[in-house]
Amino acid sequence: MTFQAYLDNIEEKTGLTPRQFIDLAHEKGFDESTKSAPIVEWLAADYGLGRGHAMALVHVITKGPQISDKHVGTGTAHSDPSNMLWLDGKATNPNP
Repeated sequence: MTFQAYLDNIEEKTGLTPRQFIDLAHEKGFDESTKSAPIVEWLAADYGLGRGHAMALVHVITKGPQISDKHVGTGTAHSDPSNMLWLDGKATNPNP
């Protein structure tokens, strides 16, 4: 599953875009300095997200939308088409 697919699946499950999760995380005091464990615990408790999906959100909450180029265009199951993730909702993604 691509990184973007994880984010799209989270939106389908919760009704919230990655950008909305970032805003909620900041309201809870989570930012780029927050370790992953408290964010994963919050996402599991409040939204029922498993570790893989939660870790995708941990990345965008703590590091933003850019992913490593090593995940781009590899042709593997985890290959993303771009090193920038779309955070504003699956329906508005210009590169679905």
